[in-house]
Amino acid sequence: MEKAVIFDLDGTMWDASETVTDAFNIRLAQMGIQRRITVEEMMGQMGRTLEEIASVFFGSVDPENAVNIMRSCTDYENQYIKTAGVRVYPGLERTLEGLKEDGWGVICVSNCQSGYIESFIDYLGLDGVFDDIECWGNTGLGKAENIKLVIQRNHVNKAVYVGDTMGDYNSALEAGADFIHAAYGYGTVPEGTKSIASPEELLGLLRRLYSKI
Repeated sequence: MEKAVIFDLDGTMWDASETVTDAFNIRLAQMGIQRRITVEEMMGQMGRTLEEIASVFFGSVDPENAVNIMRSCTDYENQYIKTAGVRVYPGLERTLEGLKEDGWGVICVSNCQSGYIESFIDYLGLDGVFDDIECWGNTGLGKAENIKLVIQRNHVNKAVYVGDTMGDYNSALEAGADFIHAAYGYGTVPEGTKSIASPEELLGLLRRLYSKI
C-alpha cells in the first residue's frame, strides 16, 4: 500500500461521548452499582486504554475489580451502539469515499476494546471502506505500537494519522507517521500543527500536502 490515512475513532470520526456515557450508566445500573459517569468525565478520558480509565472511574475499588467493571461496561457498549446509533461528524462518509478514490488506504487505530471499531463500522455499513483496523483490546499495545503494526503489515510507505488529542499527536510522531489534528474533537495539540475543522476539509489538505504521491 503506497499511502494510507490512519484514523483515530472517538473525537475524530464521531462524537462518542453521550452514547458511550449512556451505555456505561445503563450497564452500571444493571450491575447494581450506584456510580454514574457524566459526559464531561467521559470526554476527559477519551483516547485512554480500558485499564487507565478503570483506575479513574472506579478507583475506590481494587484494581482487578475496577477492570472487570470496565470490561462489562465496554462489552455492553459494543452492543449498545449497534442499536443507539452512531452520529458521525458531518462529511465523514463522503471523505472516506473520496480517500479511496484518491488512492489512499483507509485504516483505523484506536485505544478501544476489542469489537468496538467493528460495531462502529457495521452500524454504518462501511465494511468495504476500511482496509485494516487495530486496537489496544486486540494487541495489548499502545497506540504508537499499533500504528507501527498496521504500517508494517500493510507495507505503507506514507502514513498520515488523523487524531484529536495530544496522545494521538505523540503516538503518530513515535510511529513515524505524519499527523493531522482533528481540531473539532476532544483535545488540543501544539500550535502550528496541521489541522482540519471538519472531516470535509481532509481531502483538500491531503491533496495540497501530498500531490506528488
